[in-house]
Amino acid sequence: MNLRQLHYFLAVADEGSFTRAAERLRVAQPSLSQQIKSLEKELGGPLLERLPKGVRLTAAGKAFMADARSAVTHVASAARSARSALGLEAGELEVATVTSVAYGVLPSAFRIWHERYPATTITLREYTHRDALDDAVRMGVGDIAVGPRPAQWRGPIVDLGWEEFVVVLPTSDPLARAMRPVALEELADHDWVLFGPDHGLSALILDVCARAGFAPRRTVQTSQVAAAGHLAAAGLGVTIIPGNVLPQDLDAAIRSVEPPLMRQLVAFTRQDWPPLAAAFLQALQAQPWLPRPATATVIP
Repeated sequence: MNLRQLHYFLAVADEGSFTRAAERLRVAQPSLSQQIKSLEKELGGPLLERLPKGVRLTAAGKAFMADARSAVTHVASAARSARSALGLEAGELEVATVTSVAYGVLPSAFRIWHERYPATTITLREYTHRDALDDAVRMGVGDIAVGPRPAQWRGPIVDLGWEEFVVVLPTSDPLARAMRPVALEELADHDWVLFGPDHGLSALILDVCARAGFAPRRTVQTSQVAAAGHLAAAGLGVTIIPGNVLPQDLDAAIRSVEPPLMRQLVAFTRQDWPPLAAAFLQALQAQPWLPRPATATVIP
């Protein structure tokens, strides 16, 4: 058994097809099939059931898949750690985060990083839900993770600062004319731009609206944080998103919530900070983070 066979098996399992897996891996399909057969022969039975249209995992394949994916992830992590230990001048930094942080916080930190270490490369792993981020980092993804504070984390955590969630209203909305913060109760009868059920911001919005005594009425649903602000500006409804993801030229009314909605962001890793991650942490800490207002509503 070798790493290539594990890569090939996971590609076929993910794609549900030898043909699509071969295209994704950019290898000849006969070579891919031969590697899978060799793996199955070594293990003593079929991992994949060949169907007229595609493949599916056998019971043995399902049992094998989780550990195979974990092994591939850990090998990649070991390679990154070795390259990182060899120096900051030509290493590869892998950053794991949630999508809202990828849009709002990381670009300016990446700019500082690139200016300091222009020969390094960055790989960004984005997740739509904080739980998916935490699970991925536990499995070996990322040299450093940036996001909401993970629950029951055993590795190093560094507090970075706070981000404010704001209300985005179309300029035609009567509340847009009032130059003041908006209480969530005032939005109970509005249409809303919301996120899909698997998106982390979906539960956040539903929770804060429930605390205000109503369920938001959805008119449009998106999976893209940046798109939500544009959809609200277009008059399809109001939304709540981190203020740092909004473009400066967005033609919309941006209002704070009363009291302010704030979320703390942290940087975290599994064990010790790899050299590249420790250097990137300095770039993160150099950002103009918001303090927590005394009257803020803290959201997870």
